[in-house]
Amino acid sequence: MHPIIPVIAAPLPAARRMQRRRRLMQATFYLLFIFAPVFNLFRVDLYADHAWLLGFEWRLGLDAFQGRGANGIEAGLNIVLRLIVPVFALGGMLIFVAMKWGRLFCGWVCPHFPLVEWINALVIRASGKAGVWESQSLPATTADGRTRQRDWRWWPVAIVLAIALAFSWAVVLLTYVLPPAEIYGNIWHGTPTRNQAVFLGIMTLLLSLDFLFARHLFCRYMCSVGLFQSLAWMKNPRALVVGFDRSRASSCSTCLPEREAACIAVCPMRLKPRSIKRHMFSCTQCALCLGACAETQQKNPDGPLLKWVSGKSARQNEAGFSASGTSPKDWM
Repeated sequence: MHPIIPVIAAPLPAARRMQRRRRLMQATFYLLFIFAPVFNLFRVDLYADHAWLLGFEWRLGLDAFQGRGANGIEAGLNIVLRLIVPVFALGGMLIFVAMKWGRLFCGWVCPHFPLVEWINALVIRASGKAGVWESQSLPATTADGRTRQRDWRWWPVAIVLAIALAFSWAVVLLTYVLPPAEIYGNIWHGTPTRNQAVFLGIMTLLLSLDFLFARHLFCRYMCSVGLFQSLAWMKNPRALVVGFDRSRASSCSTCLPEREAACIAVCPMRLKPRSIKRHMFSCTQCALCLGACAETQQKNPDGPLLKWVSGKSARQNEAGFSASGTSPKDWM
């Protein structure tokens, strides 16, 4: 007899509202990423040898020391209070959030992740697969019952968009270290300096390769911010996690006509949400799998099989595979 586990449910209307809120947050922070240097909300000015924070100059307090007007102890204290403490405070806040709720920063705030989802969608339209390295195509039917049509003509759209986004990112990154007015003015008039042109060219190439070939792979294996969040999340067995109701697993074995799992097909990170937590190491808590499950199970009187769980329920969900005598591979 399976225990009754309290869950954080995500029925279809709630799942759709959640995605609207997530898209709104992604758009807000993406605009903040672009315009923060323009309005001096945060950037480092290499010309002026100081940073800007919320419209104010941010200095390490080394000017007097460099002019021999202060001793080394005072300079060291300024570095600790004005640089090391704020960095560790921000890092600690990020780790605290990750320990309780997982990689929310990645799925809801990070400006890279919406591009992963956007380009994934275009590549799927062009090839039927979310990435060029995948061997199997996604199911021809989506979670909401639509038919997924492949059309190679989407490839030029995906490639041009990836390159355009890569160039825009290169420009934005440059404005974080040089005056935005100069950078945008030079680009508008086609007169960037040699160093600026070299930076823009190299970054556009690297980011284009990332967007086209290694979007979710970068998030899973190469992003240090994501890695530290995942490690903090794994350390807490009571943290928020996608839970799978294994007692009703037969209801989800045929949720799509191709006998494929809608939750796997929709995951931008190419994970298998019905698995245990350690196999979901890089989950970004985007909740797309919850929405897909709610779509396919909307006529199921017992509701969806995937739900967010936390606390004691998260522990029970993790232990459920061994308790029920099943293996994670049984549901993949």
